[in-house]
Amino acid sequence: MDTITTGTWVPILPQGEGPKYLALTRALRNAIKSGALAEGAQLPTVRDLAWRLSVTPGTVSRAYQIATQEGLLQATVGRGTFVAAQSPRLGPTVPLFAEREPHGLAGRVDLRSPRLPNLGQGAAIGAALQRISMKIGADWLDYPTQNEELPLRVAVCGWLSVRVLGTFGPQDIMLTHGGQSGIGLILDCCLRGDRPVVLTEDLSYPGFRYAARLARAEVIGVELDHEGIRPDALEAACRRHGPQVLCLTPEGQNPTTARMGVARRAEIVSIARRHNLQIIEDECYPAQASDTPSLRALAPERVWYMGSLSKTVSAALRFGYVVCPTGMGESGRLASQHRYFALSRMVSALCLDLFQSGAATAIRDQVMVDYSERLQIVANRLGRHDLCWQAGLPFVWLRLPNGWRASSFTRMAEDAGVLLRPADQYAMVHGRAPNAVRLAIAGDIARSELERGANALARLLVNPPTDMAV
Repeated sequence: MDTITTGTWVPILPQGEGPKYLALTRALRNAIKSGALAEGAQLPTVRDLAWRLSVTPGTVSRAYQIATQEGLLQATVGRGTFVAAQSPRLGPTVPLFAEREPHGLAGRVDLRSPRLPNLGQGAAIGAALQRISMKIGADWLDYPTQNEELPLRVAVCGWLSVRVLGTFGPQDIMLTHGGQSGIGLILDCCLRGDRPVVLTEDLSYPGFRYAARLARAEVIGVELDHEGIRPDALEAACRRHGPQVLCLTPEGQNPTTARMGVARRAEIVSIARRHNLQIIEDECYPAQASDTPSLRALAPERVWYMGSLSKTVSAALRFGYVVCPTGMGESGRLASQHRYFALSRMVSALCLDLFQSGAATAIRDQVMVDYSERLQIVANRLGRHDLCWQAGLPFVWLRLPNGWRASSFTRMAEDAGVLLRPADQYAMVHGRAPNAVRLAIAGDIARSELERGANALARLLVNPPTDMAV
């Protein structure tokens, strides 16, 4: 096959097959693998290729970034982007989270990921560490064990007493290194066969999809409406694909903020029982206290209820928990034992102290209040638009008005000093992303900065670009 002349490569992208940046990334891989783009060939500039393909520069930039992370491309400042190799690197090539930028860099307001407000967590953790230091003995020389974690599992039961989870106790608790670790452990317990199928909301947290792929599972998205997963779509997916696991967020769906009513929850449980589905109920982003029965309360025989301290106390602790289905607690703890024996003794002791002293509960309550107050700032500035939010949730969902595309809005928001996440970052590879963006609540910036960012977005919303081709 003939190679492409330097800087002239222009692929033909299929229409209607998921986000354009992913289609462009696949075209890059195929052209390099086939030799159409030879090693050392220079690619067109981002703006030049965007103009030729009638897409945004952000689309091209993102595809180039993924191919560079895979080792296929090499970017040289001042020279351009070149083909580096024909085979991608092994292992993951896209980070779960964007790296935090230096505080205040270029005056940007970063609303891509929720961040906790500083409400004295450092002092509380420091005091706990001082108390722990007085108890360290010879037992800290050996591997930690699951039996030694019993007091912490009891404390987690107390922490979860504000939720309606049905009957459960410390025997049902599995302790994890954060929410992402919990997802992997649950999949270890549930998935069988060479190519199992798991279902998730067709807009969902990317980390679940990555964990499922690590478990060699095929991930299928299920359509959403204003309450979350649609029962008819779930029924159809079960009949067509024969899945083993369903992951969903009924209390505060990420990214849409949708909340599932009691009747809808009962429908989901009925379908799960009919098709023998295990359910992962993800509540890593808890909204304010609710008396609505959880899926775990409605179907204790098949629901794995998962949470962590990352969004309410401190992300640095890397502590999470799973309320396992009735009778599955020992299996869950065995799965964690095979992965890491037990939690680090330091993490276990620290979290136990924070629970028993009441510090964790006090911080959680203050964080919920702070999030709600910051949400009110955003709602006051953007409430005239199609904005969805829940008190206590650290993000909002903004459906864009006519004249805007999510990619263009995200790019122009960045030009205005505000960083967002477009809907396509939550969509399945072959799914359709709505014309919307997610704004996270940055608890670590001044409220005046949050207000400044919201004002900048409000100005953009009423001034859409006249040319949507770029």
